[in-house]
Amino acid sequence: MNLHTWLGEQAAQRERDGLVRSLTTHTGDHDVIDLAGNDYLGLCRDPRVTAAAADAAVRWGAGASASRLVTGTLPVHTALESTLAARLGHEAALVHSTGYHANLSAVTALSDRDTLLVSDAHVHASLVDACRLSRGTLAVVAHNDLAQVEARLAERTQARALVLVESIYSVLGDAAPLTELVGLCERYDATLVVDEAHGVGVAGDGGGLVRELGLGGRPSVIVTMTLSKALGSQGGAVLGSQAVIDHLVNRSRSFIYDTGLAPAAAAAALEALRVMDVEPERVARLHHVAATLADAAGVQRVAGAVLSVEMPGPVEALAAQAECGASGVRVGCFRPPSTPDGISRLRLTASAGVSEDELTLAGKLIGTVVA
Repeated sequence: MNLHTWLGEQAAQRERDGLVRSLTTHTGDHDVIDLAGNDYLGLCRDPRVTAAAADAAVRWGAGASASRLVTGTLPVHTALESTLAARLGHEAALVHSTGYHANLSAVTALSDRDTLLVSDAHVHASLVDACRLSRGTLAVVAHNDLAQVEARLAERTQARALVLVESIYSVLGDAAPLTELVGLCERYDATLVVDEAHGVGVAGDGGGLVRELGLGGRPSVIVTMTLSKALGSQGGAVLGSQAVIDHLVNRSRSFIYDTGLAPAAAAAALEALRVMDVEPERVARLHHVAATLADAAGVQRVAGAVLSVEMPGPVEALAAQAECGASGVRVGCFRPPSTPDGISRLRLTASAGVSEDELTLAGKLIGTVVA
């Protein structure tokens, strides 16, 4: 079978399953209430953040021009790394070009054939791919199942173990039992890798769930994160001990062989951190919006900003999404294989940038659509 015959069969199967995806160009119209993006704190278009990005582009150029180990490390990178480490409670940080790269970096560089990878079944695709690229032995455990994590750690024969979780999960919006997981990792001499993509800017004072629980800076904890959600920019980072960061600089292929993060993105994230600190009410506003939307949709309030509304199937989910869109409210739609449990959902993302009038309108519409 040639490639294009196979592609045609794949396309036909997606059509039969109701799983066709396509790219849609969004113009950034302000007359649409956006409950689909991940701009949790409403900072993506904040004039202070965009001005910082523009100034950095003028000063250092449109791109970093090289990998970080050649000439691609700029003052804005080191400033962002030191600020992230201090703000999230870790000894050091290493900025990557995407959050996806950060997860690939942490897992692949910190594991080898003598490593057990214990992965929660609901982790992001970037961690799944990182496990596939690593040389370690993979054990997938049921979502937030501490007993299964302990069993895998207790029976391991490998010298080292990494336990992979998200602090707040991207599909269900629920939190991981981090305190208990750290206890298990320390008991069994393992390391907990926590993806804080949906925790930074959301949990606690915005410093993430690891910091809120007082777990930052512990030798058994490594954090990965994105700059593209609550911080309104683009890029990612790994945070941990200086020894961990030094190892990544020397061994992580997704860091070494990648061009450094664009100066504009780094400066935008740095300014977003400053705004988050001087305007803590943004985090409180985010949780108010999330709670209001949860009540309107008739779903349980969650730890994060992501609300998951189960639908009967992918066709119904797409129809509900289209109905919301026609009324000026943009919502997300998760269908297999994006959902770890195979259930199609509407995905509502709260943002501190949603006004009270917009929230009232969106709440009424969502309540009608999902009824």
